[in-house]
Amino acid sequence: MKFKKLIEHLKHQPIALRQYIITNPPWMTGAVAGLISVTMLHLGIWKPLDYLGYKMLFQIRQSGFLPNPGWDARIAVIAIEPQSLQEYGKFPWPRNRYAELLQALKKSPPTAVGFDILFLDPSPKDDILAEAIAANGKVVLPRTTKEEPVASLKAAAAGVGHIVHEPNSDGISRDSTMFLGSIPNFGLAMAHRYNAANPQNPVLLPQPENMQDQKVWINWPGKTDNLPTYAFVDVVEGRIPENALANKLVLVGFVATGVDQISTPLNKTTAGVYLYAALLDNLLNQRLLRRLPVLLEFFLLLGIGPLTALVLGKRGVKERIAIALGLPVVWIAAAAVLFGYYFWWIPIAAPIGTLILSGTALQLREQYEKQQLMRLFEKHVAPETAQLIWKRKAEIFEQGELEPQELTATVLFMDIRSFTSISEKMPARDLLTWLNNYLEAMTDCIMDHGGVVDKYIGDAIMAVFGVPFCHTEYPEIQQDALNAVAACIAMHEKLHEINLKLRIERKPLIKFGIGLHTGQLVAGSVGGSRRLNYSVIGDAVNVAARLEAMNKEIVSDSPFNLLVTGRTFAYVRDRYEGKKVGSIQLRGKKEETVVYAILGEKQELAVSS
Repeated sequence: MKFKKLIEHLKHQPIALRQYIITNPPWMTGAVAGLISVTMLHLGIWKPLDYLGYKMLFQIRQSGFLPNPGWDARIAVIAIEPQSLQEYGKFPWPRNRYAELLQALKKSPPTAVGFDILFLDPSPKDDILAEAIAANGKVVLPRTTKEEPVASLKAAAAGVGHIVHEPNSDGISRDSTMFLGSIPNFGLAMAHRYNAANPQNPVLLPQPENMQDQKVWINWPGKTDNLPTYAFVDVVEGRIPENALANKLVLVGFVATGVDQISTPLNKTTAGVYLYAALLDNLLNQRLLRRLPVLLEFFLLLGIGPLTALVLGKRGVKERIAIALGLPVVWIAAAAVLFGYYFWWIPIAAPIGTLILSGTALQLREQYEKQQLMRLFEKHVAPETAQLIWKRKAEIFEQGELEPQELTATVLFMDIRSFTSISEKMPARDLLTWLNNYLEAMTDCIMDHGGVVDKYIGDAIMAVFGVPFCHTEYPEIQQDALNAVAACIAMHEKLHEINLKLRIERKPLIKFGIGLHTGQLVAGSVGGSRRLNYSVIGDAVNVAARLEAMNKEIVSDSPFNLLVTGRTFAYVRDRYEGKKVGSIQLRGKKEETVVYAILGEKQELAVSS
């Protein structure tokens, strides 16, 4: 097998295989996968899966595997719920009802009271409510993008905040706009009232110049059931503990089913007032979720792609599967730790998706390379050698050769008897067809029995059983020898068929001789920088060649024209009968090597006798 020649041949392939194998290392495939992932991120394809990751993180924390901060004890909700509606009548209520609430709260004054109820249209009771709001001095009212509270109520309120909110595409409320222009969010307006009441220990709050029209990500403290919530009617009628709402940040809102509903990662549906309670909780405790900047997320995905390809590039299938299963688990664990302890929400779907894209692209790339490489080499080398080329392709293409290996194998040498005289009598074109038909049939027999044709030397064939994969155990070496003998017998039978056809065509018949020897060899690249073969060298080759030549002298005692050394016969004697026909003196050895002729399989000989 001429590696240098084949590598040069790659340069001229129409499907630029060399470009993929030599100039495009695995990390390039990963880089392409990273670019695809970044494009998917830009187009919002990863977003639904990342939303699932967000939900999963909250559920992991809720299950107890991560620290759960819980709701801030300074926050409470007064709910307009079914019981209050039953006692006070259908909504909307007259506005003096809210004045009654503010009057009831004087017994245990809250830090601030926020009404998540729009007062946009004038009503007969506005003066009563405005007076109560002014007397309280700590009331925050809501507004929409374009509409404000009634002027008298706005003038009496301590603050106004917007309640503009749009859930994400899957219906879950994950974010909130902090400022609409200079108008603060309703939850932020409540936090400002907390700072006003605690000037000695204020919390750091977002400023409009830095956050205009920007969204923040809500870190839901827990299920809304766990936040202290009191019925509106119970508060007004004095049916709650005396100091239950003292110094609290109280949010008043509609909690009845079907009105102002939102979804959270922990509650399928809940009241909208809890969104502002969660935002207020996050602001008071500096635990809004933090996200990576989009540009940094792009670079992250661009890095994961090639890094994954580098990690997986030179590993086997089992290792790749283990890594492919392990890395997502590691990433999810890291995301959970960052989320639970540091309030970072890092993307989950996009990085894991990039990892999968990179691994899949690498696998497809290698499969494509292998198909192209096998297609290119299938007429030049045996399948086993082609597999070796694939397994050690990096070594071949980087170094241009294979490192030598010491191994034990069975060498076959065979040639045609009287080929010189036959070639002198046949036209060159007919001779080549005659010879190639013979070589093809013999090669098929060799390869069908696990042998590798090392080279053709005119009419001679040199083949090896036991390469290119190194065999060191006795059963493997024995099987190689058995395969070699079986191939020789198959070639003898095939030659009979060929000769029948040649006789009909009135062409010269073919006779061959075969020598087999099992011994130590060195397999590797042989030659110089301009011409390189993958071959085997060693005394075993010379011994096999000498045995092949002995067939000219031994005819009657060798029915298959097959001679083997005593060492090879020791491996096959349990299956094949043999007869000692001579010996040869090997260079460097004092004792002669016994030579046997193979007579056939023991079972077949027993039946014929």
